[in-house]
Amino acid sequence: MTETLPRPGPEVLATSPRLAAIASFQDLTYHYADSKVPALAGINVDLEPGLTIVAGDSGSGKSSLLRVLNGLIPHFHGGRIRGDAVVCGSSVLTARTRHLARNVGFVFQDPESQFVYGTVEREVAFGPENLGLPRAEIGARVEEVLAALGITHLRRRAIATLSGGERQRVALASALAMRPAILALDEPTSQLDPSGAAAFLSAILELAAGGASLAVTEHRLSRLLPAADHMVLMNSGAVRANGPPRSLASQLSHPPQVVELGRRLGWRPPALTIAEAMLVAPVLARAPERAPAARGSVIWEVQDLCLRHYDQVVLEGASLAGHAGEVVVLMGDNGSGKTTLLRALAGLHPPAAGSVDRELGERGRVSYLPQDPTALLHHPTVRAELDFTLSRAGFRGTEAQAASDAILGALGLSDLASRYPRDLSGGERQRAAIGAILAGSPKLALLDEPTRGMDGSAREALAALVRQLRAAGSSVVLATHDSELAADLADRVVRLDGGRAVDGGPPEQALASGQPGATDIARLYPGGPVSVEGVMACL
Repeated sequence: MTETLPRPGPEVLATSPRLAAIASFQDLTYHYADSKVPALAGINVDLEPGLTIVAGDSGSGKSSLLRVLNGLIPHFHGGRIRGDAVVCGSSVLTARTRHLARNVGFVFQDPESQFVYGTVEREVAFGPENLGLPRAEIGARVEEVLAALGITHLRRRAIATLSGGERQRVALASALAMRPAILALDEPTSQLDPSGAAAFLSAILELAAGGASLAVTEHRLSRLLPAADHMVLMNSGAVRANGPPRSLASQLSHPPQVVELGRRLGWRPPALTIAEAMLVAPVLARAPERAPAARGSVIWEVQDLCLRHYDQVVLEGASLAGHAGEVVVLMGDNGSGKTTLLRALAGLHPPAAGSVDRELGERGRVSYLPQDPTALLHHPTVRAELDFTLSRAGFRGTEAQAASDAILGALGLSDLASRYPRDLSGGERQRAAIGAILAGSPKLALLDEPTRGMDGSAREALAALVRQLRAAGSSVVLATHDSELAADLADRVVRLDGGRAVDGGPPEQALASGQPGATDIARLYPGGPVSVEGVMACL
């Protein structure tokens, strides 16, 4: 069932008057404790009022820059800092964190990391309670933000029972209940389905239009780029460029499809929206063609499968199969059962009815990537994570070393091989977890939102690795909200909706214009290709 969030009402958008700048960074350099490499290096930039996008690859310093705004850097993380940053007229070096927290609302990349209480209502009330507000006003604020974000029905739910997207909305509600002057959002739509992401981004744009100042790191930029006031591009902890988004869009490592198409075709200035692209997009010379996938033997099969999550039926009567050398992409709204189906295929979730069968062969194994990659990372270094998997898969000596080197290189992790995995950025941790579970070519690979927190280059590295697995005869099942990833990788798209699993066929059918999750290219060329590569092949 598609859930649409209402736009926030005026009472939720109450903010302090616009500032001369969100923050002013003054030659700020910061090292995390025991790190020789600066996370932020000589930052001199003013974050302007309105909506600012902070973009860059994983590990470029985006999240660190945002954490300066509310004093987490340096007061919580420690480390070494030189220079200064002034936020709401206060230096982050001398201001108390509780003072900064009154002015800066923060939504983390991993919302689980910021929850204090076990239920939604108590969590949203936590911030206003710490402001010492009267009980009546606390209750009113909780009601307002729950209604504004369309999650009133979740108010008495345990946070542990929520989907990733629902938790993201609760985290935003908790920040909005504080009525901050500045809202810092670190990958806020990383766990949201397309309809939830669209509603969430509409809420962000409404906040900006209402006079709020926002700083956002985000990989889904097709909605934000046209509306943003300013963009800061980061690389290796330094500001590489800053200015109007239109002038910098083509410098993004993985821009939205429309921007990437314009970059390939040399559009000047770049188009940022589908409407703009329609004015300059070329007519295709031929219709897209797709050779049918050469599928091998059946690796997994479910028959009349019924799955429950707590007391709720999330999937009923599903009959599906996956083959060797095939990538099946699961898509659907938050809470539709994608994660539960993956866990059932992994043998981690018992069926309420029906059967799950796997044919893995003598040495075949199953690998499973959960939504939270940190749950997999327990060894002292990134290389040790891979070596553990390879040893379990029977790799020894130079063979194991070569396999480890290959996957570290493929995922851009070679320079991080000796690092402690939990000290890495969110996107880097994601890559480390992917390397750990895919090392040694599993027969069945189950990936739950694998591009969460990933930059463009890491996403392309993941896609290349999945293609290698497919070519080697592995069966890959991948759950994602990323329509572009599905368009690039899927042999078949299975959509989960209302407790049913429906085989939507190849991406050209499942992601076409008018379908849920249709790509921007599909909307630009109805009935045509669904990816930039598809367009280029038709010119």
